[in-house]
Amino acid sequence: MSHKIVVGYDGSDSAKAALAFATTLAGEVGGSLVVAHVLEWSPYSFLTPNEIEERHRRRGEELQRAEAAILAPAVDSLKDSGLEVETALKYGNTATTLGEIAKTTGADQIVIGRNGEPGLSSRVFGSVAISLAQSAPVPVTIVP
Repeated sequence: MSHKIVVGYDGSDSAKAALAFATTLAGEVGGSLVVAHVLEWSPYSFLTPNEIEERHRRRGEELQRAEAAILAPAVDSLKDSGLEVETALKYGNTATTLGEIAKTTGADQIVIGRNGEPGLSSRVFGSVAISLAQSAPVPVTIVP
């Protein structure tokens, strides 16, 4: 049975640490990786038809930029790893969407980097790590 790992990746130092951890783990167990980037996106219900058209155009541009600037360099850094690597690029709530990616790809685990404020703001507003740990359909590893 192959072990598939979804890695939440945004190009930050903590995401790079998570990718390195997941790469080592996948190599040890003969697994594969899904490098996933989620663009936060909340729907607006008060848009005119012209605003909706403009928003969809910008959304397409953002997807292209994220693919080129974030996912492509991550995949390129893995070319000598010998691992099977796929990508996922989605819009939505980061924690929820990473869980959905894990389900749809058949992943066994999600790995993310710990990023953000350890203080009051994360306790009041939550964090991706906390939300994902509470809602993920598979085990979550949070890499410091």
